[in-house]
Amino acid sequence: MLERVAGVCGELVLRQVGGHCEVIANGTFLMDTRGGASERLLVTAAAERMRAGGRMLIGGLGVGFSLRAALDQPNVGQVVVVERERAVVDWNASGGPLAPWHGDALAEPAVTVRNEDLLDYLAGEPVFEAICLDIDNGPQWTVNEENAALYTGAGLARLRRCLSAGGVLGVWSAAADPGFERALRAEFAEVAVHEVPVPRGEPDVVYLAIAG
Repeated sequence: MLERVAGVCGELVLRQVGGHCEVIANGTFLMDTRGGASERLLVTAAAERMRAGGRMLIGGLGVGFSLRAALDQPNVGQVVVVERERAVVDWNASGGPLAPWHGDALAEPAVTVRNEDLLDYLAGEPVFEAICLDIDNGPQWTVNEENAALYTGAGLARLRRCLSAGGVLGVWSAAADPGFERALRAEFAEVAVHEVPVPRGEPDVVYLAIAG
């Protein structure tokens, strides 16, 4: 174990297993540094729909894979990362144990990190060309009960208001969710679903929704 801290969601543990890092919250596995293909797809697919120099919001820092992928996209000019767990930000910051996995992405001048709850941040209805959400394991497997509001019709309407015309919402999920897909199609002009195979279990799923 590298570190154990008290976080907003309870106990957070960063541990090293077989040369990789894992983040555990209250005994439940959240993320690790193995693979990351679906996390990268979340932002790369969204970035393809952006104009050059556009702003992207990433909800959830994780192990930094999605942030690194965003910075590597030519269309992304600025990235705002909203992460409520201070420890996760510190682990990813310069000199932290996760920084080498993403090339010290938090130190890039195009990056702004907001250490706050995503629901609180969205209340101000900031506008982005792309919003990528990876704060839960999916619409049906949230880190806390409050996050479930994001995946309802009202929550999706709020997210749409935070997108510029033609903007794109990307949502990561550990499994397919037909109910959530229907909710997306009711609120957005266009929806695409990408499945990403994983070594074991159901494929990861990336939902992309385009605002009209």
